Amino acid sequence: MARFKPGSICLTISAILLAGITSAQPRIMPLKEVKAGMRGIGKTVFADSRVEDFPVEILGIMENIGPRQSIILARLGGPQVERTGVMQGMSGSPVYINGRLIGAVALAFPFAKEPIAGVRPIEEMLDVTREKIPTGDRTQVAFGREAQSKLMEISTPLSLAGFTRSAFDRFAPDLRALGLEPMQGALGGGGALASGGMGDPRVLQPGSMISVLLMTGDMAVSADGTVTAIDQGRVYAFGHRFMAGGSSAMPFARADVLTLLPNVNTSFKISTSRELMGVINQDRNAAIAGVFGERAPMVPISITVRGAGLKTPRQYKMEFISDRTLSPLLAQMAIYSALDGTERALGPGSVTVRGMMELEGGLPPVRLDNVYSADSNAIAQAAVYSTIPLSYLSQSGLEGVRPKSISLEFETSDKRNQLQVEQVWPSNREVHPGEMIELNISLTGENGAEVLRKVNYAVPVGAPLGMLQVTVSDAMTANLVEFSQAAGVRSRTPAQIVRLVNSLRQYNRVSVRLSRAEPTYQVQGSELSDPPPSVALLLAKAQPTAAAITAVRGAKVAEFEIDLGMAIASGTKTTQVEVKEQ
Repeated sequence: MARFKPGSICLTISAILLAGITSAQPRIMPLKEVKAGMRGIGKTVFADSRVEDFPVEILGIMENIGPRQSIILARLGGPQVERTGVMQGMSGSPVYINGRLIGAVALAFPFAKEPIAGVRPIEEMLDVTREKIPTGDRTQVAFGREAQSKLMEISTPLSLAGFTRSAFDRFAPDLRALGLEPMQGALGGGGALASGGMGDPRVLQPGSMISVLLMTGDMAVSADGTVTAIDQGRVYAFGHRFMAGGSSAMPFARADVLTLLPNVNTSFKISTSRELMGVINQDRNAAIAGVFGERAPMVPISITVRGAGLKTPRQYKMEFISDRTLSPLLAQMAIYSALDGTERALGPGSVTVRGMMELEGGLPPVRLDNVYSADSNAIAQAAVYSTIPLSYLSQSGLEGVRPKSISLEFETSDKRNQLQVEQVWPSNREVHPGEMIELNISLTGENGAEVLRKVNYAVPVGAPLGMLQVTVSDAMTANLVEFSQAAGVRSRTPAQIVRLVNSLRQYNRVSVRLSRAEPTYQVQGSELSDPPPSVALLLAKAQPTAAAITAVRGAKVAEFEIDLGMAIASGTKTTQVEVKEQ
C-alpha cells in the first residue's frame, strides 16, 4: 500500500477542495439575449468585505462603440448607489439577470445626476485569457463635446500609503496621465512585502474587492477594483484595462472597504489591501485576469537616509513590480518620499548617494553613486537622476536586462556645494613628443571661493604632430555628449547596455579630455579611435542602424577625472596645445 508523507493527505484534500471551488464555471447570458427593460442585480462591497446586492435595469445596447465591442447601458439602484452614484472601485462589479452573468460595471458618465453605467459584456472579459488579444485603447463613447457627455471607463482608484503629502502632489499628475486616480491610503495587509504568505482563495467571490499591488512594504501603491467572475481557477476583474500592459505579472490581494465617499465628480470607495492571493497575468482592454496561488517577480529596494537633523538613520524597505514603464516611476516616488520625509525641499541643499542595482542573469551590478546639489529641491534631483539607469535598462528592449534588487544610501546637507568651471590653461602652448605638459583648471564657488586643480599629461614619444584639443567639462555635459552618441547605436547584448550605464560619470567629477581632429567611431557601444585608413573607409560607408557604427567627435587621446568630493561642477572650457617637432 502506498504511504503518504505526514501532511500530504491534508494538502491533497485542500487541493481537491480548492479545485472544486475555483473551477465552477459561471452561468452566463450572451449579449444577444440581453434586452432593454430587463431587470437584475449587481454585486459589490460597500463596507468591510461583505458582498451586497443592488438592483439593475437594462436601458439598451450600445453596439460597435469600438472594434467589435459593445456596451450594455444600465441604470443602477439601491440606497448606497443612489447616494454616491457610480463609484470608483465598482469597476468589475458583476451584473446578473435571472442568475446568469451578463457582464461587469465598467463605464460611467462624469458629473451624472443618475447612476447610469456601462456594463462590459462577460464574453469580452473571458476572451482576455486568449493569446494575442490586442490591448486596445481606453473606451470612450462621445455624445457631445463636453466631458460630462462621454461614457468613460471608471477611473481606477490608486491608493498611496506611507508617502509624504509633497510626494503625493508631485507624482499625482504622472499617475493621472496613466489613467489612474491617486488617493491617500492606509497600510493594510498589502503593506507587508508581497513575498509573504498567501491567503485562502475561497474567501473571494464575484463582487469581492481586490487590490493590484504595485509596491508593498513601508510604502505601498495599489489599484482597487471588483471581482467579476472566478472560472476554473482564474479570476476576472475591473471590466476594463488597468494599464493595458498585455501579458503582465502583478500581485493581487483581497481588499476591505473602509467607507464610501460621495463626490460631485466621481464618488469612490476607500479601501485597504489585506492578504496576498495570487498574480494578475493579463491586462487587456476588456478586463484584467489572474490566477490564485502564484507569485509575481518583485524588485526589493532598500533606502537609508542620513542627515544632520537625524539622530539615527531612517530605513525603508519596499518591493515593486518589474515593469518597464512603472518600475522607474515607483522607485522615483519611493526615493523622493523617503528624502522628503526627513529633509527640506525648499532652500539650498546637497544629497550624496551610494548605491547598487543588482541585475538578473549574472550581469555585473550597476553603480548608483553620485552627488546632487541645487539652490532648491535637491531631493527632487536625487530622486530623478538616481532612477535614470533603471529607466534606461527597463526600456532597452532587451529581455535579459532585469533588475534584481536596489540598495541606496543617501546623506543630505543644507548647503549648496557647487563649483563653476572658470578657466583652463596649459603650462606651455607648445610641447614636443616625450615631454610633460601641466594643465591648470580653476573652479569658483560661492562667496569668492576658488579651487585649483592640476593634471599632468606626458605626450608619448612618436605622437602625431598637430593641435591637441583640451576640453574641461562637468560630468553631466560629458555624459550627455557620449550617451547621446552611444544611444544612437543599437547595443547587441545586455552586457553592452550595462557597460554603457556604468561608464556614466558622477556629478562630483570634472572631465579633462584631450583629443585630436581625427575621426573616431562607436562600434557596438565601444569607441574606436583613429582606425587604419582601410578600416575607416569601411566604417564610413557602413549604415549605422545596420552595423551599429557612427562617427563621433575628435579622436580621444587621453582623459582624466578630477574628484571634487562633496561638491558638483558645472560649465565647460576649452583650450589648445600644439605638438611640434623638437
